[in-house]
Amino acid sequence: MADPRGFINTPRQVAERRPVEERVKDWNEVYPGGPGRALLPIITEQAGRCMDCGIPFCHSGCPLGNLIPEWNDLVWRDDWDEALDRLHATNNFPEFTGRLCPAPCETACVVGINRDAVTIKNVEVSIIDKAWDDRRVRPEAPEWLTGKTVAVVGSGPAGLAAAQQLTRAGHTVAVYERDDKPGGLLRYGIPEFKMEKVHVDRRISQMEREGTVFRTGVQVGDTLTGHQLRDRYDAVVLAIGSTLRRDLPAPGRSLAGIHQAMEFLPQANRVALGEHVEDQILATDKDVVIIGGGDTGADCLGTSVRQGARSVTQLEIMPNPGTERPGHQPWPTYPMTYRVSSAHEEAGDRVYSVSTKEFVGDDEGRVSALRLVEVELVDGKLTEIEGTERDLPAQLVLFAMGFTGPQTEGLVDQLGCELDERGNVKRDKSYMSSVDGVFVAGDAGRGQSLIVWAIAEGRSAASGVDAYLSGSTNLPAPIPPNARPLTV
Repeated sequence: MADPRGFINTPRQVAERRPVEERVKDWNEVYPGGPGRALLPIITEQAGRCMDCGIPFCHSGCPLGNLIPEWNDLVWRDDWDEALDRLHATNNFPEFTGRLCPAPCETACVVGINRDAVTIKNVEVSIIDKAWDDRRVRPEAPEWLTGKTVAVVGSGPAGLAAAQQLTRAGHTVAVYERDDKPGGLLRYGIPEFKMEKVHVDRRISQMEREGTVFRTGVQVGDTLTGHQLRDRYDAVVLAIGSTLRRDLPAPGRSLAGIHQAMEFLPQANRVALGEHVEDQILATDKDVVIIGGGDTGADCLGTSVRQGARSVTQLEIMPNPGTERPGHQPWPTYPMTYRVSSAHEEAGDRVYSVSTKEFVGDDEGRVSALRLVEVELVDGKLTEIEGTERDLPAQLVLFAMGFTGPQTEGLVDQLGCELDERGNVKRDKSYMSSVDGVFVAGDAGRGQSLIVWAIAEGRSAASGVDAYLSGSTNLPAPIPPNARPLTV
């Protein structure tokens, strides 16, 4: 432990975001210069708050098994080179997780039992942002090639992690992506104000220099069939995500102006990056209602504000969770509490315990309002409260209710992969599907989950592929495919 009294004498401190009135006028990250740079003046003392406890429960909160006490100690000692090595030992893309992960490691922090937890996520992003600034992140090309070929389908965090691990192990890897640029939801689902795409682009560049090949604009399962893919490569990794969007089939659903979040956000991201989008879905001068209280809903909120929405309301069917840790979710579990994202600071209202009964339209067939009713939990079931119906004005409605599973029509069906009881692609302990040589990583096998799980599963699947192709592997041992940490 570098500072034995750090967690006692040093209060928790996080980076200050740019003023709301400034940041809503642009698409840049909400922290001045990015979170890593904004944190550097305070991060050494914050790292010194780590207790280096005998049993670091932060490990149980992080699927990646990040060596958190080690790199906290190294940052406190100003050894940034070794801190970067320890950070990269378990995480291929800490600049992604340091911006996008909800930090279950912090709710499992031992300091957090009776005082404010260590700012683990802040230390992580400071290490990697400083490393990029100092040009200490370099390609790690393999010393020799195995002669084996691997196709990775999907370039989200799971696919990228699997591809990088396999390329560094000496295999020849091609990543297939149906969009025009690689990155998956990292590129087109995450707004610029949350993570600027320069962070994705430079990792893609690093991977290309290591030898990974990216083939974009390819719809695997259509222009390239699953059978052709299997014949062409020695192994295949499916990292296709969980993309079937949850819908709300209430009366009036067919009215114009009702869209899925993943129709709205990718268009906004493209325009923010200087691209032109025909017939873009816009929130400008509209009353926007977002159905879904999670991170995607918050992304829609921040995007709507920057587009000049007249009002934004985010609806959640469950009750307000409150600010205190619930008694049935004790430390070190991840508690369901009221959280305020950067987007929530900027504008909008959050309404809890309401259900949408109907979408109301105008004479032109466009949505004009939502008919809501308040609900309450009765014997474990959500029940409508009589006499609480009301109409909420809305000219744009966005569904941010999550996803139900991977798309199986096309590639998965062509390969003949079995599904589990939840509709995800079934896999064994080595992450292989029911089809020999076809592996599954990320949300396609686990279901919708966190970015840390995606990267952890990509690394784990790479270990299984390497052992399958080479007979053994020196890559990190895989986590069990259905593992659930204390914090999830």
